[in-house]
Amino acid sequence: MKPTIVLVGRPNVGKSTLFNRLTKTRAALVHDQPGLTRDRHYGHGRVGGKPYLVVDTGGFEPVVDGGILAEMARQTLQAVDEGDAIVFLVDGRAGATPQDKIIADRLRRTGRPVFVAVNKTEGMRSDVAVSEFHELGLGAPYAVSGAHGEGVRELMELVLEAFEAAEDESVEDHPRIAIVGRPNVGKSTLVNTLVGEERVIAFDQPGTTRDSIYVEFERAGRKYTLIDTAGVRRKGKVTETVEKFSVIKTLQAIEDANVAVLVLDAKQDIAEQDAHLAGFILEAGRALVVAINKWDDTDDYRRNQIKQELARKLDFLSFAKFHYISALKNTGVPSLLKSIDEAYRAAMIKLPTPRLTAVLQEAVARHNPARAGQFRPKPKYAHQGGMNPPVIVVHGNHMESLEGGYQRYLENCFREAFEIQGTPLRVEFRTGHNPFENRKPKAPPSKDEVHKALRLRRQRTKKFG
Repeated sequence: MKPTIVLVGRPNVGKSTLFNRLTKTRAALVHDQPGLTRDRHYGHGRVGGKPYLVVDTGGFEPVVDGGILAEMARQTLQAVDEGDAIVFLVDGRAGATPQDKIIADRLRRTGRPVFVAVNKTEGMRSDVAVSEFHELGLGAPYAVSGAHGEGVRELMELVLEAFEAAEDESVEDHPRIAIVGRPNVGKSTLVNTLVGEERVIAFDQPGTTRDSIYVEFERAGRKYTLIDTAGVRRKGKVTETVEKFSVIKTLQAIEDANVAVLVLDAKQDIAEQDAHLAGFILEAGRALVVAINKWDDTDDYRRNQIKQELARKLDFLSFAKFHYISALKNTGVPSLLKSIDEAYRAAMIKLPTPRLTAVLQEAVARHNPARAGQFRPKPKYAHQGGMNPPVIVVHGNHMESLEGGYQRYLENCFREAFEIQGTPLRVEFRTGHNPFENRKPKAPPSKDEVHKALRLRRQRTKKFG
């Protein structure tokens, strides 16, 4: 089993930068602003033949007792409890601070092996950069640079020295589910309810989640990966650089997922931003389930009003299932997960070519395409061209003349025949190539060529009689 290495330190010492270096990704959001990382962020790394799991944590404020900083500290302590070893990151340019000493004392009491990494030491003499950190009493400090990679491999070889080489766990194909929506609609609460623990910070403050957090969990013997994302506001209201990066991370999470759960707030009106976000999910071709949260806090009048708004503003999501839930009270969440499973199966469905062609021919027999000019399009056969979303490619003659209405007709026929619900379905047309099209006619022989042929013919006749 892979050892778990936890990165701990006060805010803005470079934990996320080191995390990206160790995982060889850009998964963690990095910006020159303290307190950017708030939730636990997991990733995979490897040194030589030793794979490991690395955990990025938020800035550790061990003395606070309330607010978002206290929630971040609690998340960090949970990560420490899960870890096999701790890398305590400090700032080599700022020197040892009183807060570093408090954190060192707290880590010493955990009983886990702790390694002090003095970060941001590029361009400095190593012995000078680490000298004052000996007073933390956690053994010899090591000079590293997360941004430039200096000393990082040597540090991780030392951290992993006590662990035996583990085999890489086989990566199973399982649903990746992106939880998306506007700020403060209950996305993190829904993630915690599905997982069964307070895995991410759920705080009554818009913009609590800033990064896309990947959370793996298992339910009824099946594995899932949830992606908790930052709330997406209207473009005109996004002013901070960090929030712009958060929005980009959310859109990337949608494209990385198999299924997106669009979370709406039943106590708020359906905004244009909700429709725009749903449109992006549709363009990305991802399976979709819509969850209207905080349903328990609304009366009958508000419930009828929100259903009318859904029918009017999100009518283009007719393929998706709608669930009315309370993430906080776990009402309606089990049926939501069932719809997620169904949407995933629909997105990854395999469609046999003979049956696709049979459904196509039945649809054409019921309703022929309209004539375009002097020709009528003739669909002949169909096959599957992709998954997530399912793509059906229809071949025939003059297919470029088919109208959009007939394309939607065929899409509905395929949906009904194969019971595809919860995912967009794309029907593409291909016109068969005519081998005689654009072929130049053969030019008639010239007089010289005719005379030459006749002369050769007379010579053969004279020679062979």
